[in-house]
Amino acid sequence: MAPTREPNERLRKAIDETKLSGDAIARLVRRVAAEHDELLETNKSSITQWKNGGQPAGNVGAFLAEALGRALGGRVVTLDEIGLIAPAPQKPDWDADTLSALAELGRADVDVERRRALGVAVYSVAALSLPNEDWWQRMAERGSARSSAATRRVGPGDLAAVRDMTTLFSQVDQRRGGAHAWTSVVQYLTTDVIAYLRGKFTDERVRGDLFSAASELAYLAGWMAFDGGQHATAQRYFAEAVKLAAEAGDPPMAAHVLRAMAHQAIDLGHHQQALNLAAASVDGNRYALASPRERALLGVVHARSLASAGRKNAAAKALLRAEDDLSAASDDIAEPDRVFFFGEASLAHETACALRDIGDLDGSVREFHHSVRTRKATKFTRTHAVTLGYLGSVYAQMNNIDRACATWSQALDAMDGVRSGRTRQAAADMRTLLSPYRRRGTAAISEIDARAAAYLSETA
Repeated sequence: MAPTREPNERLRKAIDETKLSGDAIARLVRRVAAEHDELLETNKSSITQWKNGGQPAGNVGAFLAEALGRALGGRVVTLDEIGLIAPAPQKPDWDADTLSALAELGRADVDVERRRALGVAVYSVAALSLPNEDWWQRMAERGSARSSAATRRVGPGDLAAVRDMTTLFSQVDQRRGGAHAWTSVVQYLTTDVIAYLRGKFTDERVRGDLFSAASELAYLAGWMAFDGGQHATAQRYFAEAVKLAAEAGDPPMAAHVLRAMAHQAIDLGHHQQALNLAAASVDGNRYALASPRERALLGVVHARSLASAGRKNAAAKALLRAEDDLSAASDDIAEPDRVFFFGEASLAHETACALRDIGDLDGSVREFHHSVRTRKATKFTRTHAVTLGYLGSVYAQMNNIDRACATWSQALDAMDGVRSGRTRQAAADMRTLLSPYRRRGTAAISEIDARAAAYLSETA
């Protein structure tokens, strides 16, 4: 007798949570597949088969996880969470040629046929492991020893052009969210910038600075993908950004990327891995050679990782050090362009998140308010909206639903024109936290619920 399959209770629970029918889930799966240029015939019977223990073929499991995530308000749903078999986790090949790997990554993201052949990428916890200390020295030596048969001369003007474009893209990201102009960033990085990196440099300083600039642009591609909810894509660009920084011999740039990887891991609930990454970002020359403003950024994310791991005392000490570092910043000390966004408001935002995670809700409210008061909202619109969303959620945790709704109203105002996975998550959280109060039928609750639902629909 053939063995009977066990029902997939985790998948059943996730589907029940969406409150959608099997037909509706199947339609969502087909829509996600179509976005990846795959035509499926998934139907209600397919959903039933998977609930009863069947395993979707090929990329369909990843499409199902994405469909359920969207139905649940935009949160990340992993294959393991819904009881499906994930592909074997792959660690990044830290020794693969940096430029070849980056070019291939870019082609995969802009070429439909290549993307289909490679399949749907999945965020990998295994890929969060870092190379050993010897690797950093080897990569710096590799960068200096690179030779080129190219005749194209690459000098300070080309370096300035890359920096100008990175600044432009960064400003768009801060105002409008990572889902705006991401493809343009990738195309520029993997065509124009790679061509510069393969050229003949006027001197070693230009070479190192251009590799650092390329690292910053690769980091930005990763950050925008992260903000857009494309976590596996973000992870791949972050890894290439680390390699570029290593070839540049630029420890603070590498630290900047490791900090972003830690931030992503915190948001996805991988607390120990986040702590490992954040600790690496503040280790040795990666912290010591950084400017005061960047040290504060590295330090506050390290504090957040400590808080998420339950290490309250260590988190408090790290927060104090981050405050001291930011206090040491001044106009007389040169800062890299990549930290243009980080100041008093950003420090307060991250501090509030850390305090929230260790259970100090009053302190969290105080810091979120400080962040809102001190931020230039028109310049940093996306983060302003996220801060207000988080602040409203803390009020809801404190059972102050009136203050929560008033704050969320401001958040939804700020979200106009912003396309970001984090603002979508904030809107989804509003609906979840309002769920127990809907029966009250008050105008404020109904209005926020409707506006959040509309935003999620408009940005889907």
